[in-house]
Amino acid sequence: MLVKDVMSGAPIYCNLKTNLGEAASMLWSRDCGMLPVVDRERKVIGVVTDRDLFFALGTRNRLAGDITIGEVSPAKPYICHGDDEILDALQTMARHKVRRLPVVDREGKIEGVLSLDDIVLHARPRVPSNALGLCYDNVIEAMKKIYSARSPVVLYRSAAA
Repeated sequence: MLVKDVMSGAPIYCNLKTNLGEAASMLWSRDCGMLPVVDRERKVIGVVTDRDLFFALGTRNRLAGDITIGEVSPAKPYICHGDDEILDALQTMARHKVRRLPVVDREGKIEGVLSLDDIVLHARPRVPSNALGLCYDNVIEAMKKIYSARSPVVLYRSAAA
């Protein structure tokens, strides 16, 4: 099975000048949790998640309309291509602990988004005819890696502070 058989097409995306209010509105209206960040040629240069927006707003004393995506430092994008095997994309997600991948063409331009939700909806039980296909076991193993504990950065404030 290929990524293009599973991915969501017609993606929404933003650029470095998009403000956080606009980005939040896009995420809300399309019920998604990640926006690819693109340049003028629609090439993916980063990604920003709903979590990124939350922390950006929670750590600044500014309105969402006054902060741009460029100020949030979009994360390095892990990507895939429509002609990639879905299991390869799932391994990329597991390795980098991400639940969504921008799907790009060979020039790096956005074509869609592959989410863990898309993969789960297309997974099937392992049966002899599906021995090498997208099965529940593959998805569960990837999810265990994605959701495994990370080493959090914990800051303690002393009682005297």
